Amino acid sequence: MVFSPHTPEDRDAMLRAIGVDSVERLFDTIPASYRFPELRLPAAVGEAEVFQELLALSLRNRSLATTPTFLGAGSYNHYVPAVVEQILWRGEFYTAYTPYQPEVSQGTLQAIYEFQSLVCALTGMEVANASMYDGATALAEGALLCVSPPRGRTTVVVSGTVHPHYRSVLRTYTRGLPVVVREVPVPASLRTTPQEVEPFLDESTACLVVQYPNFYGRIEDLAALAAGAHAVGARLVVSTYPIALGLLRPPGELGADVVTGEGQCLGIPQSFGGPALGLLATRMELVRHLPGRLIGATVDREGKRGFVMVLQTREQHIRREKATSNICTNQGLMALAATVYLSTMGKSGLRTVATLCYHKAHYLARQVTSLPGWHLVGEGPFFNEFVVRCPHDPHAINAFLLERGIIGGLALGDVVPGQDDLLLLCATELTTRAHIDALVDALRDYGS
Repeated sequence: MVFSPHTPEDRDAMLRAIGVDSVERLFDTIPASYRFPELRLPAAVGEAEVFQELLALSLRNRSLATTPTFLGAGSYNHYVPAVVEQILWRGEFYTAYTPYQPEVSQGTLQAIYEFQSLVCALTGMEVANASMYDGATALAEGALLCVSPPRGRTTVVVSGTVHPHYRSVLRTYTRGLPVVVREVPVPASLRTTPQEVEPFLDESTACLVVQYPNFYGRIEDLAALAAGAHAVGARLVVSTYPIALGLLRPPGELGADVVTGEGQCLGIPQSFGGPALGLLATRMELVRHLPGRLIGATVDREGKRGFVMVLQTREQHIRREKATSNICTNQGLMALAATVYLSTMGKSGLRTVATLCYHKAHYLARQVTSLPGWHLVGEGPFFNEFVVRCPHDPHAINAFLLERGIIGGLALGDVVPGQDDLLLLCATELTTRAHIDALVDALRDYGS
């Protein structure tokens, strides 16, 4: 067995069979300016030499195990129990794909069923699907669940405190559809109020979309926002940060009709930005409109418990061009990681992590804002992220921190116009007092 499946003789035979003399001829219809340039690869070397080169490259990366980080904004540095990776590495899980002959894959189906059950328990909802690509696409799919052209409900109202990347994905999803997306401006308080949302809600509104905690770390008043949406016959869609639900009341108890979220924080390393895990849960009335897989538990004719795949009513491979969602798989391995993580942590463990995040972020906020020129921005409670106004350029501050071996926060001006002097800082259970003290010392030195 070789790594390259085709020999030069194999390729020549295939080219003769289709009547061309080279692989390059297959790309004649593509203008030359759009073709990938010829690869100028170095001479071949042995596996040992390649390993040494890759190792040297990897050592140039900064490891979060040794580098204090205060960067969150949707991807978070949480501790992953060792048991999570040990189970993921098992061959029957590591190589498994979404089963297209599902009932023979009882282990995979059971894992997905347990994942769905845990998501429902976490969010306070009645039904959850197998999993989505990430939090942004889950939010877009959750909003589209509520759109109903026959009822004239084709407007999606989204708060400006929702992650800007999520709002961008939502606009992409709805482009070309008979859906209008209206954005509520970011309030000075960095917290959405029913009074600010009310002018955007009317009889055409399908749903109001908010984030809990929101992009700026502030905790929205979901019950009041749900009441406002329901008053005009719209639904409330909530994008959430699952770790926060270890401490906060679940959205389902506060009036949410659809709950989505990014599951990366549930036992999945940041891994340079991916893979991620989308969560989507809703009330039973919308179950037949859910995208993706839905696994159910049943019994066979002998009375033995079993699992089956049900309700794939929106998917491409079922409905072809009539599908209302492009979701046709699930992040099975990442969903398993979240399942193992939540099962390992349990209610008390998740609450402990959430409590640590909350208190460490508030200690961080007190220490940073004790420095001259640094001010906390926003009103109301926050979870593990918060915004500060900086006395200097946030980019220059972050560059200085990196020289000190510290990863700073997110310069908000990079993603939100007009917020050029603001920095979004984050703390998790892995943030230590020593990390915070080192950050504060560095900020004090920069300003002196």
